[in-house]
Amino acid sequence: MKKLSLVLLTILLIASCSKEHPKDYISLSGKLANNTDSLITISGRTGIIKTISIKDDGTFKDTLTVEKADVYTFQTNSQQRAPIYLKNGFDISIDGDSKDFMSSFKYSGTGSDNSEFIIAHLEESKKIGNPADILSLSEEAFTTKIDLLKKSYDSILTSYNDLDSSLISLVTTQNKQMFDYFETTYASSKKMGKGNVSPKFENYLDAKGGTKSLDSFKGKYVYIDVWATWCGPCIREIPSLKALEKEYHSKNIEFVSISTDESRRSGGSWEAAEKKWRDFVKARQLSGVQLWSGQDFSFQQAYQITGIPRFILIDPEGKIVDSNAPRPSDPNLKTLLNSIL
Repeated sequence: MKKLSLVLLTILLIASCSKEHPKDYISLSGKLANNTDSLITISGRTGIIKTISIKDDGTFKDTLTVEKADVYTFQTNSQQRAPIYLKNGFDISIDGDSKDFMSSFKYSGTGSDNSEFIIAHLEESKKIGNPADILSLSEEAFTTKIDLLKKSYDSILTSYNDLDSSLISLVTTQNKQMFDYFETTYASSKKMGKGNVSPKFENYLDAKGGTKSLDSFKGKYVYIDVWATWCGPCIREIPSLKALEKEYHSKNIEFVSISTDESRRSGGSWEAAEKKWRDFVKARQLSGVQLWSGQDFSFQQAYQITGIPRFILIDPEGKIVDSNAPRPSDPNLKTLLNSIL
């Protein structure tokens, strides 16, 4: 019995001694064809974490450690960058062509599936194109497009079997945010579509005295310019806007400019913001109806205005003609106005 116990103990000791412990570092190697750079830099969210020398034949080999598993940047210069997913214990080899950086990369070795997946995910994202094109689709076409995109991303995710759980969580969250954006923005844009009742603004200060609301212009078309005194593109539209106001002076339309000047750009004071607006209106001899929204952001939020200038055209019944109308310098605006006035 003692001999059996001794044999079992010996087997356990041998097994324990021969068992490999996980590496606490990353092995990174590979070859870059047509390379003209001498160094590879590996960067994280806080900056460069490793530099690796490249030999004359384009080969490289080194080790590094990372604080956490994450997407890092592999680059040889400012124009040649590629993502790489790193986690201590990985042993990754990269083969590629510097003239076709990232697109030509082939990752192999322990943990390489993660980087291959990221590249595939990025390539799929490029196919989306301009998000505005998707948001302009009919409801049926939009739903079909979003469903196809979801299936494409899900297909890529299930094509890789050795993905790190942190990467799966990161990409799943990002995908959800993207589709939430598309669906929320599309739903909102439908509310701001032609023929829908426009959101209203109320009691905005009028540079000529008193206040004005959207209902103040009922019975007329209203061309609204959302702008600010600090906005260069807004200021460049002023001459064209003045010319339009003069040309259509006798028509059934009001040209209403709403300044969004606020405290943060005026030394933290709302009084200063109002003065800045009034002084600008006077100095530039701005025509039309000049209003200041003050601390009321509801109209901007309703139209989801994230950049200015923004132009909106509303009909005499208070319904939207165009929630993103052509700017004054765009000849298409006169075409539109001539078709309705």
